[in-house]
This record gives sequence, C-alpha cells and structure tokens, in this order.
Amino acid sequence: MSLIVKPEWTAQAAEPISEAAATPQRPERRGGGPSRLAPRILVGLLAVWLLSGVYLIPADQQAVVTRFGAVVEDRVMPGMHYDWPYPIGGVYKLRVRQLQRGVIGGESADGVLGRLEPLRSQFLTGDQNIINVRTVVQYSVASPRDYLFRVRDAGRAIAVAVEAELGRQIASRSVDEVLTTEKVAIQETVRQRAQRLLDSYGLGVALSTVNIEQVSAPPEAAEAFRDVASARADAARIVNEAQGYANDILPRARGEAQQLLEVAEAYKQRKVQQAFGDAARFTRLAQEYVRNPEVTRSRLYLETMEQILPRLRKTIVDDQGSLDLTIIRRDQPREGAAGAAENNP
Repeated sequence: MSLIVKPEWTAQAAEPISEAAATPQRPERRGGGPSRLAPRILVGLLAVWLLSGVYLIPADQQAVVTRFGAVVEDRVMPGMHYDWPYPIGGVYKLRVRQLQRGVIGGESADGVLGRLEPLRSQFLTGDQNIINVRTVVQYSVASPRDYLFRVRDAGRAIAVAVEAELGRQIASRSVDEVLTTEKVAIQETVRQRAQRLLDSYGLGVALSTVNIEQVSAPPEAAEAFRDVASARADAARIVNEAQGYANDILPRARGEAQQLLEVAEAYKQRKVQQAFGDAARFTRLAQEYVRNPEVTRSRLYLETMEQILPRLRKTIVDDQGSLDLTIIRRDQPREGAAGAAENNP
C-alpha cells in the first residue's frame, strides 16, 4: 500500500501573473550612456594625434620631412614646426654641424689589443715598399636628404672612398717621400679627390680633414726602417748645422765686407781731399814764391827741417855766423832739471 502526497497550492501561486509584473525592469540611464561617450573619445584621440605633429628642432640640428615615405622638405631649420603625424608624415633630425670621425687602418687601442686588420692598414709605395698607415677622416653632413636616403652606411662609404684615393697617392710616391716631405701634400690631395668622388655619388657629406696620424713599417722590416730613419735624422741634423753655420758666417762676412768698403771709401775721400788741399797749398806757395822768393824759400826750408828733425834741439844762426851763447846757457839748466826728473820719477 503506497502513500501519495500532493503538494499544496497557495492562493498566491494560483493567482495569474500580470504582464507588467512578468516584464523585468531595466536601470534608468544617466549622462547620455555609452552611445554618446564613444564619439567624444574618438574626437579626443584625433586631437591628440593631430597635436603629435608638432615637433621642435634644436639649434644644432636640421630635419628632413617625409609624407607617405616621399621627401617633401629636404632641409628644415631649427625651431618649432608642424607636419602630419605618423604614419602619414615623418621627421628625421640630424646634427649637421657636428664633426663625425672615421679611422682607416684601425684605432690606437686596436693596435695595443692586437685587433688590427693588416690588409686594411697596409699600402704599397711607388718603390715597392709596404708601409702601415693609419688615417683619421673628419666629415660633416652637407645635405641631410642625401645623407639619409642615398646610402645605408655613409661612414663606410666615406672610408672606402678615402682608402682608395689614399692608396692611389701612396702608390705614386716613394717610401721616403711618404715618411717625410710629401705627407701634407698627400693629405690635401686625398681630401680634395675623395670629396669629388663622394659628390659624384651624391652622399651629401663634406670632408673637413684627412690626417695621416701614423706611418710605420711592417714588424719584419721595422729595424731597417729605424736605421734609415736614424740616418735620415743625422743627415738632416748635419745639414741644419751647416745651414746654421752658413747663416752665421755669411752675415758676418757681408758686414765685414761692407765695413771694408766704407773704410776704403772714407780713405779715398780723405786722400782726394788731401790731394786737393796739397794742390791748393802748393798753388798758393807758388804764388808767394813768385812774389818774394827769398822769404818763401827760407820759410819752406825751416818748416821742412822742423818736420824732419822734430826731436832735436835747434839753434838758428844768421848769415854772418853770429851766435848768442846766452840762449844755450839759459836752456841747459832747464834741460838738466828735465833729465833729472826723467831719471828720478
């Protein structure tokens, strides 16, 4: 015998449910809802994207502006500018005034660490000698557009151009010329010709200097090169000493020669004037002799004797032979006193 239990139905469950009560209620909308917020976000993002097109170029830089990958402005000067933002526009900034540096033959630190590339630093001279050359190149950006888009690695292209021209110039000279007198000429020639080659490629760079910092022999021939360099230094020293001696002697000899010329000229003038004076005196004496021969003859005789016998004591006697002995007696004590003074200083 089974027991069947039936559920009891309440009055509320039995009542029919109204349509309003059956429909769920939705929350009330406030502030416009998501349908009005999305346009505002899009407008804000668009404004931010447009404002991102404002860019500043510092005083030491210039820029190249592209639009859809094509260059529209190849040189933008420093200041505040605007262009279409990425991805429509693009701005590439460059330090055009900054000198950049490239080395051919390896840095000094590479030589210490043993990381040199022998084939890159060795050059063949015109007299079939191999030398190691390390060269430093300094360059700047002349055309930002060409520098950015003409070549992928401008520094490498510059190094290759300078290296090729450097090898050509070294091959046309002897090793002694490269080591001594032709170094400056090689540097300037390499800079000019490498610049013309780079201009023909349109790389947009300007070479400032090409400086050969080090020229040395390979390790196998270093000792012989040192001996040659020492001999060359000795020869230069001897030549300089000889040149210095010549520079010292020649001005002195010229001065002595000029002094002798001046002395000779003065002697000549003196003798000429003396001759003129003697001639004029002789002419006057001749005139006086014509006027009074006896007196002139006596005066000339006495003056001549005075010149011939300047240290002798002279006594003048007239034609009759009379002599005043008191003159002799008056002069003897004075001469004796003078002689005693000379004997007893």
